[in-house]
Amino acid sequence: MLNLTRVTGGTSPKSCRPTRGRIEVCNTKYGNTGWLGIAQIWASGSHITQAVAKMNDTYFNTPSYNTPAWRQLVMCQEIAHDFGLDHQDENFNNANLGTCMDYTSDPDGGGAFGPLSNEHPNAHDFQQLETIYAHLDSTTTISSSTAGQNAPPAMGEIDFEGPGQWGRKLRSTNGGRTELYELDFGGGHKVVTFVIWADGPRGNR
Repeated sequence: MLNLTRVTGGTSPKSCRPTRGRIEVCNTKYGNTGWLGIAQIWASGSHITQAVAKMNDTYFNTPSYNTPAWRQLVMCQEIAHDFGLDHQDENFNNANLGTCMDYTSDPDGGGAFGPLSNEHPNAHDFQQLETIYAHLDSTTTISSSTAGQNAPPAMGEIDFEGPGQWGRKLRSTNGGRTELYELDFGGGHKVVTFVIWADGPRGNR
């Protein structure tokens, strides 16, 4: 059984608005949006300025996903995206690699997927984070009150809840079950959205 602790952030779970210099992590019943989990990253140049990770309890309360393993896989993956990590493998039917950055149909492992659990980061993920955050400049987003202040105002005004606001689709895998979008505002300013659809594109499969 999961022991959950609510940590007060800079937003409410329902709105889950980004906060400059922070990653906001939210879960609530977002309704029949089609998505199980999304990660959205606001970037200026090579720096992440703010991010959100949202888990949709509308689907996590269904028999398909209402397990600690599914909840942990999706939450771990979306938060890791917000820190800048990408997937190690995108095939739901491969043997588990032992990392939440590996898509799988069996998060806690066993059976045909092998003994490894995909509920946590692995050593490769931590090595990637060390590489990403080995800055050669003096910018530190979390301690900077001006992080992203030169971004176009529209980046903070758009409702990013659906694919109509996520911009151009860059990648679609697993028959459309997992997708990556980018909304480019120019000048190095963009919002990137990773999405896992529940049981297929828009939750319709």
